[in-house]
Parts: sequence; structure tokens; C-alpha cells
Amino acid sequence: MPLPLDRRQFAVGSAAILSGTLMSGDQVCEADEPSLQQKRLVLLGLNALARAPEMNYFADGHRGAAMISAHMMCVDNDLDDAAATRIVQLFDRNWAPTKLCKPFAQRDPVPDAAEQVGKALAENSGVLREVGHDAIFAMHAIKAFRMLPEAATRQRVDGVCNLIRAIKPWRDVEPDDGIDPPPFTDSAAASKFVLQEASDAIDRFVGFGQGFAGHMLTFGQSLIEMAAMGDAEWAESCRIAFRKYVTVTRQGPDSTSRKIADHKPSELRPKDARYWQQRGDKTLGIGHVFKYPYAYYDLLARANDPLLAKKLDAKAYHLF
Repeated sequence: MPLPLDRRQFAVGSAAILSGTLMSGDQVCEADEPSLQQKRLVLLGLNALARAPEMNYFADGHRGAAMISAHMMCVDNDLDDAAATRIVQLFDRNWAPTKLCKPFAQRDPVPDAAEQVGKALAENSGVLREVGHDAIFAMHAIKAFRMLPEAATRQRVDGVCNLIRAIKPWRDVEPDDGIDPPPFTDSAAASKFVLQEASDAIDRFVGFGQGFAGHMLTFGQSLIEMAAMGDAEWAESCRIAFRKYVTVTRQGPDSTSRKIADHKPSELRPKDARYWQQRGDKTLGIGHVFKYPYAYYDLLARANDPLLAKKLDAKAYHLF
């Protein structure tokens, strides 16, 4: 079942409505939290993605994508004011005041920003690069440039493209012939595939951290989201790389894998204000705390499979 049209249009789609928002100060009525109304986290995220290759490209790229993910998670899931305000507060106390998020000089926007990012991603066709972050960062940037076309200045577009090209090959194995995800344009089927792989990975990596399961969500969701935005060609250019990632994930931990303590069982989830209120001010890491749940809830909505959702919710504390 597709996400409700009005939420997706406000969050992503209507350039005619959104194009003046950044510079005019007009507010699209998405939520009561001013930073969400103004898409401030999206702009900060774009600044961070564009500046990341000049800094710590991998960690800072995560931070940029996390701010965009946080905005989308709040809007798509109608998080209440208490949750949204606390999330914005966490960013304001950590990344927003830093060099990473500093504004860029305003210049004329690049009209084909999304196309430039998509083409930079497609250059890597078939190669698995650092847990799929070339695709993850590209999807967030494409979405953000379409939400805020006035922000698609040459500096930002070039910075994002440089970031995507900086992502290095990683565990670029031959994909298992039996791994064949549904077309990414088949949103429901592809989402079920990704969620099932993530569920299996959670079980497989108990005691070893949940990075593989979390990135199954974020990598897979980025391809499904690109296809849903009409960019199926760019999404499908990553099919072989995603099959390689599933192949690696199914292998599970080996004798060299580092043991990591599991999260304690909890009924709190990222849709709950209390989940964010109980987090310490310095517990953001590099942003998985926002990227994982955004992908998780987006995939659940697309899959529309109550049994799968129930199975995943029972173990979701491992991720969150």
C-alpha cells in the first residue's frame, strides 16, 4: 500500500509548492515544529553532505543523511510535537552549530542537480562500496534537492557528487546466483524482501552488533525510494551491488568478527516521544539512530504486511 499521497507530496514531491520556501521564509504546514515547517534539517543535511568530502567524508556523510532522514521520519510518521522538538534539540546541541553545517553562499540553483547526483551514482554500477553508502547518500541528496530546489547551488551539487565518488569499494564479492530481489519499482514486494533479509540478519548477528541489519534497511530502502521517485534507472544500476551486500550479510559473523553487547529489550520505539526524551544529549553517534528507523518505518508502510511487521517489532529493540 503506498504511503498517503498528501504526506509524500509535502515531504518530497511538489517543487511548485516548495521552491520558494527556503528563501522566502514561507512555511508549508507539515508539522508544528518550526524546523520541520521550514525544512531546516533538510538544508543542514545538504550542507553536511556537500561539505563531508572536505572533512571526514564517511562519518560526516552519515551525519548529513541523518538530518534528512530525521526530517522525513517526523513528517511521514506524524511524530508528535514532543518527539519532533526533542529530535531538533539533539541536532542543535550537536551538529547544527559546527563547521559541517555552515551555510553556503547563495547562488543560482543548478537545474539538473538530481540528474548530476544520479549519474555520479551510476558510475559505480555493479561495485559494492562501503556498505552501499554511495546509494544511501545519493538518495538523500536527490530527495533533498527536490524538496529545496533553491538549495541546489553549484557548490552543494559538486560537493555531493564528490562525496558519492569518494565511497570506496568494500567486500566486493561475486553475488550469489540465487539472490534476486524484486524490481525496485515493485515497492511492496521489494520492501518485503529487504525487511525479511533485515529480520534474518538481526537473528544472525545477535552478539555482534546490528550494522548489517541496519544497513540492509538503509541500502535497500534507498533503492526502493529512488525507484518510487521515478529514478528506477539509477536504482537498478545498484542491483548487482545490493545483491553482493545480501550475499555478504547472509554469510554472518566469522571468527574475526568483534563481539558487541546487544541492546536490552525495550518496548519503546522511535515513534514514541519518550524514546527520544530518554536519550542523552551526546548519544547520536554518526546518525544511525535516525537513519535506521526512517528506513524501517518507510519499508513497513510500503510492504503493508501486518505479520511481518509484528515479527520485526518483536526484535526491533536490537536496532534501536
